[in-house]
Amino acid sequence: MRWLINKVASFLSVYYAHMLEYRAEIFFWILSGSLPIILMGVWIKASQGGDFALSSVEFARYFFCVFQVRQFSNVWVIWEFEKEVIEGQLSFKLLYPVDPAWYHVARHIAEKMTRFPIAILITLLFFWLYPEAIFIPKLLNIILGLIAIVLAFTLRFIIQYTLAMFCFWIERASSIQQFWFLFDIFLSGITAPLDVFPSGIKEIILLTPFPYTVYFPASLFINRPVNVTLSFIIMLTWIIIFFILNRWLWRKGLKQYSGMGA
Repeated sequence: MRWLINKVASFLSVYYAHMLEYRAEIFFWILSGSLPIILMGVWIKASQGGDFALSSVEFARYFFCVFQVRQFSNVWVIWEFEKEVIEGQLSFKLLYPVDPAWYHVARHIAEKMTRFPIAILITLLFFWLYPEAIFIPKLLNIILGLIAIVLAFTLRFIIQYTLAMFCFWIERASSIQQFWFLFDIFLSGITAPLDVFPSGIKEIILLTPFPYTVYFPASLFINRPVNVTLSFIIMLTWIIIFFILNRWLWRKGLKQYSGMGA
């Protein structure tokens, strides 16, 4: 157990030090994910002249939470893994007694640690500019929301890492991720909360993995009514499904990778 803790601490310290060298770049990454802030203005304006499930202040709180949730649930593992396969870097990692996936996990967690102070500054700036939107989530919702963010990151990571396995058969698996993103941006709650969808369509979307990476955690933080138990069950179900698929593709892919002369 102590060996495992030391190994995890070593991984995180190395990648955290590496990420600190790219603080400016990470800041621009954060700014590049400002789509929810832009859409916030659109939906606030729309809510003032229409009848929606959320008020203008609730729209502001929702999209602010969407922005923050995305800061700690975004992943890019498919591009890293794709590069490792194409350039043959994966061959060296296969020699180590650690599954290569853990290197990517550690790198992502370290990057989230680097984002945390910036996320605090953005929170203070947002409430300073829009004091009407100041709110304090219920303690239970804060705890559930943090758990949901961890699971949202896990779900995003395992989905994208599973799609990355196709690098063993095609040169650009990232193109599959781009296609997946088309559904994700509309069905995850990034462009609009699912509360504005017709109830029948919303129920169908809630059976997919998309809402649980953004909409569900954000709704918890703004105290929106959601089926917490069912949502966590669906999240865990999709995580298990993609994990099983990932391990199967990994075993098949390694045979293909070895066949290419790795």
